[in-house]
Amino acid sequence: YASEFRYRNPIIKPGTLVLAISQSGETADTLAALKEAQQKGATALAICNGVGSTIARTSDGGVYLHAGPEIGVASTKAFTSQVTVLAMIALLLGRQRRLSFEAGSDIVKAMQELPELVEQTLKLSDQIAGIANKYVKANNFLYLGRHFNYPVAMEGALKLKEISYIHAEGYPAAEMKHGPIALIDENMPVVVIAPKDALFDKVISNVREIKARGGKVIAISTEDCHPLDEIADHLIKVPKTTPMLMPIVTCVPLQLLAYHIAVLRGNDVDQPRNLAKSVTVE
Repeated sequence: YASEFRYRNPIIKPGTLVLAISQSGETADTLAALKEAQQKGATALAICNGVGSTIARTSDGGVYLHAGPEIGVASTKAFTSQVTVLAMIALLLGRQRRLSFEAGSDIVKAMQELPELVEQTLKLSDQIAGIANKYVKANNFLYLGRHFNYPVAMEGALKLKEISYIHAEGYPAAEMKHGPIALIDENMPVVVIAPKDALFDKVISNVREIKARGGKVIAISTEDCHPLDEIADHLIKVPKTTPMLMPIVTCVPLQLLAYHIAVLRGNDVDQPRNLAKSVTVE
């Protein structure tokens, strides 16, 4: 966390690259972390949406998201843009090292398809609204994902907390038996991000464990996946892309779920209580 970075005596020396990620470019703790890294000799790059912002001016270089003004406090398009830019940076570094031209070209093609895939996913809004209606009175949610989709579980839980005011936790699916499984009963909706990938069978095992304890499963999976048809209580199928880019698609249904639940609860989705768009003080 940026807020913890400079209080942990980070091991940084010349040759270290630090990326500061901020929608507004004005976040106080991220700015302080960036300056700390520079003082220790690191090169600091910024990934932010705010053109001409303090973080953009202070950094040694970086990438503007150009996602346009984000009015709502809960960041959505900026989050998606950040993940996309980070994937592009990873691709660039990979090609400069040992990633083949063919593999890099396949990733570029998959990136170019993302706008269409996200547009297709947004068409699931009505289905997701129906699911939201069933769980609008829930007090807790658990979100599970593995590998690339563990951060997506955290993003989904964060959005639900921010705009629906429902307690939610994002957890690595493999860690379910190390604590969260104790919480699962018929009153605990569990959102499982389970695209058809190399770890799919492991996630299916998690789903069976949840169902055996009476939990309600809302699964996000890919269109080519059928084992969940008979197991999940609700199945949201999204278009498939390469595993490293799946989070850009799988995060959209989770953002829509939080949105619909918030609207049904009568909340202001753009200005949730107690939150500010930019945290400019520590």
